[in-house]
This record gives sequence, structure tokens and C-alpha cells, in this order.
Amino acid sequence: MGEQDNLQTVKRIREALLCGDLPTLLNFARRPRNSSGGIGEGPSAHPWRGRKEVANYFKTIAAEVEFQEYETDEFSVGWNCVVVLGHERCPVCTTGRVVEAKWVQIFDFSDGLVCRHREYTDTAAWDAGFQWGERMLF
Repeated sequence: MGEQDNLQTVKRIREALLCGDLPTLLNFARRPRNSSGGIGEGPSAHPWRGRKEVANYFKTIAAEVEFQEYETDEFSVGWNCVVVLGHERCPVCTTGRVVEAKWVQIFDFSDGLVCRHREYTDTAAWDAGFQWGERMLF
């Protein structure tokens, strides 16, 4: 599989994500794992591995936030990797706070399937969106 095939796969993953088509999304993954977690609060605060954890992750996201905007701004394609720059605007259902964040997603490929996904985002914005109560600024 070539660079353009990998780019098309990432675009299909995005379409499946926006449509809520989890089975199609999972079909593009080889032993899916995500190493973006581990910091902050919210549904992305821990890494996930395997199809069951991926499915639970997306179900949790759908229950906890509403995506008003989820846009890709730029794609960069390398040999076995696609890097995506984007932004999102999401009200958090439990707090009513709106998260506006930019992100970078990195898709690593092996034999035409995604073997690793990493996401880097504004964790401070997500933490603020999921925190209960008011914060004092002064």
C-alpha cells in the first residue's frame, strides 16, 4: 500500500467517525491502540488497546460530548504514516462547558491497516470542560 492509499484510509476513517459507523471504523485497524491518553480528565484520559476498548471509547465520547465542529485542516503523508491537523468545538454534556481545541492525530500503518493512533490535543481545554464547579481566576 502506498502513501495515497494510506491517506484515503484516514479520510474514510474520518467519514466513518462522523457518521458514527463504528464497525467500518474498526475494519481499518490492526489490533488498534491509542497512546494519547494518560493525562487530564475526560474520556481520553487513558490509553486504550484492542477493538473492545476502542468501541467503549467511542461510546463514551458519544455519551459525554456533542461534536458541534470537528474539522481537519491539513494532511501530511509520509511513508507509513499520515499526520492530520484539525480542530473541534464540543459542549460537555455533564458540565455544559464548551471545549474548543486544536489537535494533531498520527496514524501509523502496517500492511494497509492502522496499527497505531496517537492524538495530541489541548488537555487544559479538555480538563476545564470536564471540571465541575466554577474556578476562581483571581
